[in-house]
Amino acid sequence: MDTHSSIDALRQRLQGHSRVAFVPTMGNLHEGHLTLMRAARQYADTVVASIFVNRLQFGPHEDFDRYPRTFDADRAKLATAGVNVLFAPTESDLYPEPQGYFVEPPDLQHLLEGAFRPGHFRGVATVVLKLFNCVQPQAALFGKKDYQQLMLIRAMTRQLALPVEIVGVETTRDTDGLALSSRNAYLSPAEHQEAPRLIKTLRVLRQKLLDEGIAQRETLEQEAVAALDKHGWKTDYIAVRQQADLALPRPDGQKLVILAASRLGQTRLIDNLEV
Repeated sequence: MDTHSSIDALRQRLQGHSRVAFVPTMGNLHEGHLTLMRAARQYADTVVASIFVNRLQFGPHEDFDRYPRTFDADRAKLATAGVNVLFAPTESDLYPEPQGYFVEPPDLQHLLEGAFRPGHFRGVATVVLKLFNCVQPQAALFGKKDYQQLMLIRAMTRQLALPVEIVGVETTRDTDGLALSSRNAYLSPAEHQEAPRLIKTLRVLRQKLLDEGIAQRETLEQEAVAALDKHGWKTDYIAVRQQADLALPRPDGQKLVILAASRLGQTRLIDNLEV
């Protein structure tokens, strides 16, 4: 596996490769990331991964400085997962001058996650577009755990006519159902045991939706929040939305998804469940 930090060196390395699949990450890799790397093999002969902790998507009180940097371990994992090229730019490589141009997503960036993390999706969309321009892939893979992020990137790619196929990959979970996340490392042993309650709550809500119907959506959402919070969680939202655009459900049979964000101790966990 080759490693490059320079954009020019990366482009030179990939010159002549007819089909490239790309998996962007912020490092601190776990099995969920490696599942994306292995899945990328289905879409191209050359797999590129990136590691870059993107300052633009962190709020002023979020954990940019605390975010785990485990580059040597990450590089070894990527090599065993069959990645051909690792793009690991520094901030000066990717932002050689202060970033004055940004991708400004539509109203979707201000809902759900965006309501609690102002500017987050602006930073995500900007760095993803920049990484796409650096790597110039034909396919890019993203985990469904970050469901709203996936929707935004798909819409950006479509509306800006980018020649990239966006592939959503199912969430990788631990045996107890907990969605794998780099932030799980912040959980104490007791919190790790409690954390699967989040997906269990979403599964109960999904069954109630199927049994009682979408007309009861708001009541069922409130019940789910209460069920979680009585065990010490502090829930930002549990919301039933349409899969296609994350709009409020209409009574016409649109496919639905349940999205949730809740804090357990000092760790904010997100998850979702398609209905």
